[in-house]
Amino acid sequence: MAQIAVLIAAYNATSTLPECLDSLCSQTLADIELLCVDDCSTDETFSLLQSRAAKDPRIKVFQTPVNSGQAVARNLALEHVTAPLVCMVDADDWLSPDALQSAVDVFRNHPSTDSVVFRLCRVFEEDGQRREEEWPMPEELSHSPFGNKHLDENAYISGEKAFELCMDGWKLHGLYAVRTPLHRQIPFDTTARLYSDDNTSRLHYLHSREVRACNGIYFYRQHPTSMTTSFNIRRFDFMEANLSLRAALLKENVSTAILRSYEGHRWLTFIACYRLYLTHRHELNSPTLTTSSDILTSLRTRFSTIFGTFRLSRLPLRYHWKPGYWFLPTLTLFDLQQRLYIRIKNKR
Repeated sequence: MAQIAVLIAAYNATSTLPECLDSLCSQTLADIELLCVDDCSTDETFSLLQSRAAKDPRIKVFQTPVNSGQAVARNLALEHVTAPLVCMVDADDWLSPDALQSAVDVFRNHPSTDSVVFRLCRVFEEDGQRREEEWPMPEELSHSPFGNKHLDENAYISGEKAFELCMDGWKLHGLYAVRTPLHRQIPFDTTARLYSDDNTSRLHYLHSREVRACNGIYFYRQHPTSMTTSFNIRRFDFMEANLSLRAALLKENVSTAILRSYEGHRWLTFIACYRLYLTHRHELNSPTLTTSSDILTSLRTRFSTIFGTFRLSRLPLRYHWKPGYWFLPTLTLFDLQQRLYIRIKNKR
């Protein structure tokens, strides 16, 4: 049996998929399974996967019936996992040669550990040159200053602490390996096309007995024009994904402290989406995009869910009063404030 499974969801990925698969097939740990799902690509992705599977029996290829997004594709792959551990790698990313062995070793050495975080290295490509920038590991996990190339696997944090860190600006990122039973218990959230799969990472951390880090590196390719960094109508999915995680936390009856912290995060997400709406509202009224009024209606609804449950005094202090997003009691006042903020910012 394979020691760890890797889930790969691919859509029109012929330009990056070979590097991804090469890094996985050449891992120092040979006992692995690679579960690849083509999400109805319109290029040669599916045939490329089939060709690679014919050469390496560790690669299994599947295809979604319709284009459904990464979360749906990864859940399809998850159904076929046989290994006791599982992680995901995007089709345009890759791993260091020792990454999977490093993660497996931490799980083996620490039976109470349910999630093992990779070191994360962001890769920027400009003018044919690559620049790498390592994402700092939280001090609680590294016990070493940023830049240390050998993390201490004996350092660990609780699942609740890991949840708090990843909610706080992704101080703990969401690229990790997890025990398969936990992942089956909490599959990828498919509520929204984008962002809702982040909910799964946060819930995996929350339900982990211990979270540790390993020295394996996940190389994360940065795309300046991707849907998560440039303007796209799907970026408003962030609010829907936030509501989905809020519902999950309420269902699990988490502590008031966790819920308060999350509502603060949801408030900042709302602010970001509202500013996105104000900046691009004139682009929305087109035959191909949702109308500006539809987005505004959605924003009004989300605003009411925040003020309907948590008043200013009940949010963590850091969400109360900061330049640009004071906590105001009505959407009308909030709207005026944000328009003023954007106008001042654009004049600088």
